[in-house]
Amino acid sequence: MSHSEDDPARPSGAFQSADVDELAERPPAGSEGPTGIVLMNLGGPVDQNSVQPFLLQLFADREIIKLPLQKWLGPFIARRRTGAVQENYRQIGGGSPILEWTRKQGEGMCERLDRIRPESAPHRFYVAFRYAPPFSEDALQAMHEDGVRRAVAFTQYPQFSCSTTGSSLNELWRAAGRTDLRSAFDWSVIDRWHVHPGFIAAMTETVRAGLAKFGDADREDALLVFSAHSLPLSVVDRGDAYIQECAASVEAVMQALGHSNEYLLSWQSEVGPVRWMGPSTETVIHELGRKKRRNVLVVPIAFTSDHIETLHELDIEYGELAKEVGIENYHRAPAMNDSRLFLDAMADIVARHLDSGEPCTRQYGLRCPGCVNPQCRNILNPVAPYRRTRVGARED
Repeated sequence: MSHSEDDPARPSGAFQSADVDELAERPPAGSEGPTGIVLMNLGGPVDQNSVQPFLLQLFADREIIKLPLQKWLGPFIARRRTGAVQENYRQIGGGSPILEWTRKQGEGMCERLDRIRPESAPHRFYVAFRYAPPFSEDALQAMHEDGVRRAVAFTQYPQFSCSTTGSSLNELWRAAGRTDLRSAFDWSVIDRWHVHPGFIAAMTETVRAGLAKFGDADREDALLVFSAHSLPLSVVDRGDAYIQECAASVEAVMQALGHSNEYLLSWQSEVGPVRWMGPSTETVIHELGRKKRRNVLVVPIAFTSDHIETLHELDIEYGELAKEVGIENYHRAPAMNDSRLFLDAMADIVARHLDSGEPCTRQYGLRCPGCVNPQCRNILNPVAPYRRTRVGARED
């Protein structure tokens, strides 16, 4: 069943926030249900003992960081960084909150979906992290045990990159092979949602909340620094879509704000001995201090919840740096986490995807002009029309 323009639950035009009171009562199972929704993200160590395994997984992934002699250099870098990274996590409470936030987001999303799209209810979410448990195998096994047939791979990276969403999807398809579940599910993919009106509304709300931290005399003067996770320049040079999609998200938010403040886009979280996209957020803060900017609001534009890169890097590291360089008022816009607007947006993204009947976005099939990954879009990908494997492709 598709929702028409006069459907009060979800119009086809502008995004509307759900009425929480209407979500209290779940409808019975629909004709298309149950529907499994796999929430894919990077993940994070839940405690100090999980830090090194997380780093070993991260530095072994050649789809995000390609190193010479990676089988040896990757573990060496991971072990060298373990102590410092453990200390960073200790300063934010001992571990990453990303799993907790993802579960809260999944619960809120499914509650809303059961209400606004009962024909595909019950909706169940499954977490599939790339570098920390629960992994893709865990999500697939749980879905299979729950009797799910219809499955949606829903990236939690709003902006597509081969190194994030692409890597997560490749791992999901590999895991389906390892668990002998290639034919167990009817798949579709939500591969990007960087300008979805609900996402932009939720981001705009966080910016306004951040600006509210400034005094009346300083608010209009505050410079908005939109900060996104950086990419290695080797990935950027191949034509990865991430840079342009981050810029599109920023512009959409600024349009929603009526271009109320000056703004710029910078990049954070560079790791490893490779060159990364710039300017770095660290460099930008240095320069803003040198230029005597007094009021700066940092806005994490590519993250859906708090984790080490917001709670430590932006709040602690760059907060201290801002003081050192003379920025008097440095604040960070809150993450979306389980905000009502963001949970509404997540449900709306999935509902519209299911309504469309499309297996993925048109862009999903487009490989980067300089793609060098023999696994790209071809690892026994179960999503039509990409259900094919190139001759000679490896699955490991």
